[in-house]
Amino acid sequence: MLSKEKLFIGGQWVAPSGREAIDVHNAGNGEVMGRIPAAGERDADAAVRAARAAFEGWAGLAAAARADYLQKIAEGLKARADELARTIAQEVGMPLKLAGRIQVGLPIANFGNYARLLRDFKWEERIGNSLVVREPVGVVVAITPWNYPLHQITLKVAPALGAGCTVVLKPSEIAPFNAFILAEVMESVGLPKGVFNLVTGYGQAVGEALVKHPQVDMISFTGSTRAGKRISELAAQGVKRVALELGGKSASVVLDDADLPTAVKSTVNGCYLNSGQTCTALTRMLVPASKYEEAAKLAAEVAKGFTVGDPLAETTKLGPLSSQAQLERVRNYIRKGVQEGAELVAGGAEPPEAAPAGGYYVRPTVFGKVRNDMTIAQEEIFGPVLAIIPYKDEDEAVRIANDTVYGLAGAVWSKDEARAQRVARRIRAGQIDINGGAFNMNAPFGGYKQSGHGREAGVYGLEASPATSFRIS
Repeated sequence: MLSKEKLFIGGQWVAPSGREAIDVHNAGNGEVMGRIPAAGERDADAAVRAARAAFEGWAGLAAAARADYLQKIAEGLKARADELARTIAQEVGMPLKLAGRIQVGLPIANFGNYARLLRDFKWEERIGNSLVVREPVGVVVAITPWNYPLHQITLKVAPALGAGCTVVLKPSEIAPFNAFILAEVMESVGLPKGVFNLVTGYGQAVGEALVKHPQVDMISFTGSTRAGKRISELAAQGVKRVALELGGKSASVVLDDADLPTAVKSTVNGCYLNSGQTCTALTRMLVPASKYEEAAKLAAEVAKGFTVGDPLAETTKLGPLSSQAQLERVRNYIRKGVQEGAELVAGGAEPPEAAPAGGYYVRPTVFGKVRNDMTIAQEEIFGPVLAIIPYKDEDEAVRIANDTVYGLAGAVWSKDEARAQRVARRIRAGQIDINGGAFNMNAPFGGYKQSGHGREAGVYGLEASPATSFRIS
């Protein structure tokens, strides 16, 4: 049992104001793997006040000194990488090998990357007779999701600390233990008291109290569009800065001259990564109508290769979903797809054969002959469910790709890279892969429409803080 009884506030582990605790379940077997405190308004207030008290001293520290702390944090996380990978694999359900590379490797790399970026970042510049100075925004509240828990924490906390802000983190109660390890690392490297604070609990109790707190300057949130709207409403009352990274329904547009087997395999992999619990998942694959039958057959074959099993097992390629609620949600969407007339090419709502008892497992599923007005083509499922949508020409493919309330990510496939880029420029999304482009931690990440606003990663995370100009005679 990974029971945690205290919060990290003002550089100390302190008892919460109430006695309520939250059970955290192992995604692989459904059993309780530990408990965390359910913090409330008094705890939120204490954390914000600690961050406010620490702000002036931290903001006044040289950027190079802040960079040194970030590098130490990266090294501290690396020393606990195996522990983190196993913890997150159990919290979230991602297979252990992938969890080590992605769920842990990326946060370590990003803390180190921000340590490097800080040393080269242009904090001041002369524009005419003005000196423009980049300044920390103040106290930042980071509210993070469960699907890539430590990675999303890092994309908020590392640049905020680097810019000179102090932070209060509220991680998801579904996958919180990695955040406690991070707090322990923060403590071990001697981060000044109050610069980083950790409170855990439910969104309505502690999350809303943090967002409404008068001494909070900015909220950075990753999660559902519904929750993002609520945060925006509350933050508007205090005219606070808000950065939102929300849902997605990303289209993988396979053009008629693409390498079809490569495009289909990569799209299915992009859809099923982390059991489909990825905001940028390529959940809609758009293919020329003339190539639909071949594409559907290829997708079904790829789906069959996703071995479902315990995330800690060596042979597992598709782990469980994160919770019972998520399992029921995904199965309901699969049933909805069948009811609305989509062709079930692979998978289905029935439990996978030979899946471990008690865990939140779902079959890797492919739907064909999907219309873009169907529920499974419009709503974010957050599970391993691919919708194949036939189209008649390039213009229709672009129209379909843009025909959702989201605009987070996408992909385009063509043997002619210039053509692929022309199509990609017509798609309203914040991040588009061309022929399977590799991940780039320094590229801006964020979306359009109801996928949110603001950008994370690289220097774009640092630039979230404001600039002040001094006019000099």
